[in-house]
Amino acid sequence: MSVGVSPPALPVYTQPICPGPGYVWTPGYWAHGDDDYYWVPGTWVVAPVGMLWTPGYWGWGAGVYAWHPGYWGPHVGFYGGINYGFGYTGVGYAGGYWRGHDFYYNRSVNRVSVTNIHNTYNKTIIKNHTTVTNVSYNGGHGGINARASAAENQAAHERHIAATTEQTHHEHEARGNRDQLASVNHGHPAYAATSKAGEFNGHGASKDRATPSHGALSGSSPANHGHSGSANVAQNNAHAAPSREDHQSSHQHGNSQPHSESSRNVSGGSPDHSKNGGGNGGGRGESHGLDHGSEHHERSNGKR
Repeated sequence: MSVGVSPPALPVYTQPICPGPGYVWTPGYWAHGDDDYYWVPGTWVVAPVGMLWTPGYWGWGAGVYAWHPGYWGPHVGFYGGINYGFGYTGVGYAGGYWRGHDFYYNRSVNRVSVTNIHNTYNKTIIKNHTTVTNVSYNGGHGGINARASAAENQAAHERHIAATTEQTHHEHEARGNRDQLASVNHGHPAYAATSKAGEFNGHGASKDRATPSHGALSGSSPANHGHSGSANVAQNNAHAAPSREDHQSSHQHGNSQPHSESSRNVSGGSPDHSKNGGGNGGGRGESHGLDHGSEHHERSNGKR
């Protein structure tokens, strides 16, 4: 798939609560079909055991924007340096890791109910870079200037699993929903995220935060999202992605567990209720065992 026009900026949205153990967050993205971009909502997907998701991305080359599909693999590969949020900072994945058949969730970037999921830990994403962006493509005018590292190139040649059937169905459902078209929603899709693949009208479906609550779609530029009312929702690490050099030494490309964790609950005991800010410099708070933390919240459309 190749297109002559760049995709809109990434919308701002809140991550739905993780449905249960074994689900891995797959970020939303702009797909293209029938001469228009449409938003495929971020969603929780039952992951192949031991596998991590490398998101797809749009990349500029030979005068067009080409789509590079995502895939499941033992390590996270290159995804254009796109800061999709929720642990996908542009390099690797900091949202969790596999230990045997169990997936452990980083609650600093994921909304997880510790009542239902006990394999959790808290690890703040270190921010060594001040650039904040919601650019959704690599290269070209205004795109992310990033190239694959040696580790990411190696990951690209490992055994991969293509998008699952439910992921394919999810994209198909988005394509058939007129409100997801960029020409209709002007960069603010009606459904920005869902709790499960394909459940656009189900409990936990999340709108773009700039979409009015009465259902009318915003007509503002996709690169100029409104952020009013977001102060009560803790931010994830998408505020300031680290440089690729800094990230190589501090973020995970594979299944190894974090080198340092604060208050991990791995045995189903009492969850820790202290937070380390989730990237906004303050405590996040918690009620009824739910981490209220994750919002994909970028503010400017530029290079880093």
